[in-house]
Amino acid sequence: MLELFQPDGAWEALDAYLEEELWGRPDRAADVFLHYGISAPLRRDATPAPPEPCRLPLVACSVRDIRTPRKRTSNSLLLPRFRVGSAWEATWADADYLEAVEAVRTAIARGDVYQVNLVRHLSAEFDGDPTALAGALAPLRPLHGMPLAGDGWTIVSASPELLLSRRGRRVWTCPIKGTRPAGVRVEGVKDAAEHTMIVDLERNDLSRVCVPGTVRWPELMVERELAGVSHLVSTVEGRLRDDATLAALLDAIVPGGSVTGAPKIAAVDLIAALEPVGRGASMGALGTVWPNGDVDLALTIRTFAIVEDRIHLWVGGGIVWDSDPEDELAETWTKAAPLLAAIGAPAPEPARA
Repeated sequence: MLELFQPDGAWEALDAYLEEELWGRPDRAADVFLHYGISAPLRRDATPAPPEPCRLPLVACSVRDIRTPRKRTSNSLLLPRFRVGSAWEATWADADYLEAVEAVRTAIARGDVYQVNLVRHLSAEFDGDPTALAGALAPLRPLHGMPLAGDGWTIVSASPELLLSRRGRRVWTCPIKGTRPAGVRVEGVKDAAEHTMIVDLERNDLSRVCVPGTVRWPELMVERELAGVSHLVSTVEGRLRDDATLAALLDAIVPGGSVTGAPKIAAVDLIAALEPVGRGASMGALGTVWPNGDVDLALTIRTFAIVEDRIHLWVGGGIVWDSDPEDELAETWTKAAPLLAAIGAPAPEPARA
């Protein structure tokens, strides 16, 4: 397995590894994890990045033989092969999160940004087989439900969001913005504004590597129930230039616009200044690269990391001028609740003021 812990030259190192182990070998596939921290070279501000709550590589890649069947991850009537501690610890107190939402609104008022994604982190004690989480999360229909494990770490995702797919020269992304409990319609000026900004950002990102004039959005703000909640989803697609490499494509797309904000570089800087800990397994990418160059990568929202007998989860949302801090706090719990319930370790939701 390839594990990289420094961002400099990471795309080129991944490309070289795939050249040696994958390209042109139809009996293989590569499972890939990309950490949000690989975006560090984007930053223009000198503020140090927040410390990571657990040690994970910035890039991990494992090539497997697709002729060997993979273990099923469907839910089972058997007792779970893991135990999660009853006390979830938050590294961002509710009051501090509310202050951060106001800080983003102040930055918007100054004209620094239009939208910023803020992420909360929870952790608890963990005992047992980390890969067994995949079976518990399977009913949520994740895009990439197979766990990925490396040296002392395991990542298991229930993400419903497509960061990037490629088939031939066609590439597309499906950003999610706007959240309600399952069965509740997603509607309102705030949700539409938040979503449209990110669609425009994803259009700009794809335009960096696509043939001019080919980027379009065949679906805009379609409501779907995903991972136990209601979401608005769009599709942005384009035709990849003939000279665009995988490294160039990943560099253009990662980190995803829906977990950064707009403008992306200003948002990344403000995220580093406000969030108390790093994003770990969240807000990056997890998926498969195929030997013909096709790609399927989920954005690692709704994603767990298990490291050194602790389980970690990150949840967040996009902050715009119309955001109400209390509503944004409640949305983080709306997103976390189905995940924690699925693994049998629900956390109490805070009472609204």
